[in-house]
Amino acid sequence: MNQRLIAEIGKSQRLRIVYQLKRTRGMSVGELSEVLGLSYMGIKQYCVELEKSGYLDTFRRPNAAHRIGRPELVYRLTPKSRELFPSASNPLTLELLRSAEVLYGPAAPEKLLYLTFQRHAQECAARISGGTLAARAAAFARLREEEGCMAGLEGDAQEGYRIVEHHSPVADLLEAYPALVARLEGELFSRVLGVPVHREQVSDSGLYTATFSFAEPA
Repeated sequence: MNQRLIAEIGKSQRLRIVYQLKRTRGMSVGELSEVLGLSYMGIKQYCVELEKSGYLDTFRRPNAAHRIGRPELVYRLTPKSRELFPSASNPLTLELLRSAEVLYGPAAPEKLLYLTFQRHAQECAARISGGTLAARAAAFARLREEEGCMAGLEGDAQEGYRIVEHHSPVADLLEAYPALVARLEGELFSRVLGVPVHREQVSDSGLYTATFSFAEPA
């Protein structure tokens, strides 16, 4: 995070709110207050400030606790909030891929990205090789967390496993080459874990979730 953003976000409580919202589909002030252990009015003030700065917006969610009544006001991240999280690529990366396409043809970006993802898969596999699928998955989830993907492992051997990620450090690549990067990410997981992996993505405003599902071999 650069100094301008640090100055703009300010207090650590605001950062806690941003990071908590990053792992959800949005939360009300009451929910944030309960999870973070801060006062309702304090959370409300921080959320209003973050909304004015452009990092949060709001939507109305049906109130699950009360079927009759007004929907809850829920805060969520905006696309601007991406600036607050780690990035593994930048505009120069995209420019290099576009230049490669001009110089070497339309298949050049795919070939370059394929090679990059393949090498990364080899590096990851070398760090977590051996053990059961559950052990490899847990180690890989920790590795992805270290890479800034905000990843966590869910599920078990009976119902199947899921690695859920709430941030994409290559979001700009994913936007420029959505189908390609999504496929390469799925193949990355499959190579590292040694089993077929199904990737699903949900994006809404500044929120992002990628779920990688897999199971024990039959």
